[in-house]
Amino acid sequence: MISPNIENIIVKFLTKQATASELTELEDWIENPVNKKLFDEYVKINYVIEYNMNEFDSHKLRLKLMEAFDKERKARKFKKIRKVFYYSAAAIILGIVTATYLYQLNFSNTPEPKIIVNNVITAGTDKAILTLEDGSSVVLDKERKYEKDNVVSNGKELVCKNANKKKTEVAYNYLTIPRGGQFKLKLSDGTDVWLNSETKLKFPVAFVEGNLREVELIYGEAFFVVSPSTEHKGAKFKVKNKDQEVEVLGTEFNIKAYQNEDNIYTTLVEGKVTVSNSTTKKYLEPNQQSVINPKKGDIEINPIEAYNEILWTKGIFSFKGKNLKEIMDVMSRWYDVDVFFKNTALEKVKFNGVLSKNDDIKEILTIIKKTNFINDYEIKERKITIK
Repeated sequence: MISPNIENIIVKFLTKQATASELTELEDWIENPVNKKLFDEYVKINYVIEYNMNEFDSHKLRLKLMEAFDKERKARKFKKIRKVFYYSAAAIILGIVTATYLYQLNFSNTPEPKIIVNNVITAGTDKAILTLEDGSSVVLDKERKYEKDNVVSNGKELVCKNANKKKTEVAYNYLTIPRGGQFKLKLSDGTDVWLNSETKLKFPVAFVEGNLREVELIYGEAFFVVSPSTEHKGAKFKVKNKDQEVEVLGTEFNIKAYQNEDNIYTTLVEGKVTVSNSTTKKYLEPNQQSVINPKKGDIEINPIEAYNEILWTKGIFSFKGKNLKEIMDVMSRWYDVDVFFKNTALEKVKFNGVLSKNDDIKEILTIIKKTNFINDYEIKERKITIK
């Protein structure tokens, strides 16, 4: 099994984000034949669109990978990373050969897709709206710095400073992340919270010393790294949502509770949490995910690779076994677009792979249109139609 640290470096390498020290660590790790096999299998599973899809251009892909490698090598004077390139290229090409064979067998008469694009859509960025206790709002982004009382923003992160005063009343603020945005929040107890697009969190400017530390995820997705209760006189940490509560002592977990989705997903990375609703309470262990459907009321626990669920905090989309509808829901929030399917059967097409959140959406759609199931797409203003 690949450790989360090595998996992170592999993903960063293939998305051109790895540092020189990370590349060195990856090279040392992959020298082991057992690890080389793990690497090949990981790339095949996670970086190649499913084998029943359309043909890939293997020559262009190899050139692209080689170009990326040469750029890394020249910039960082990294002499041995070519081995990693060959391993990843070999694994991907194996998938390409299979896909090409199936394509020639079944889809050789498929016409070339037609693409219509008449405007530019940019990727999301760091931005949020801070709503203060008095109802006033402040726009936060990279162009603006903000500081008032014990709250400070540098354009990427909002920090609530500990006032070192014994408070008896809690003042709440709201942080709203619009579509096309993301932001980080550091609570006054030291807890870090990453907020994804189309998310709203209610949080206290400062916690009452010794009392339960509580925030409310009104909707959206957030990843929490909670400051341990041992540092706060045993005070537990709780995340509320209208349909569930998550209680922790100190841990890392992700909650996804979007308004347009039927289920609420809580994924535990480290530590231990309890997930409860009005009728049931269950414990989560690392690499487990709870699924709550408010209409059904039950809590389902499933095993999961938790690391894949938090790659969005590292600037990466992870689509492992996701269908096209799920992928487009993510795209619509990050690129602030509306996506429509002319044929609803396309919504069930499944993919495996990862992409950088900085990629142009046209690049993503170009990958998708390589499948036999999509003939073309159209971008008009902020509306994407997949046909």
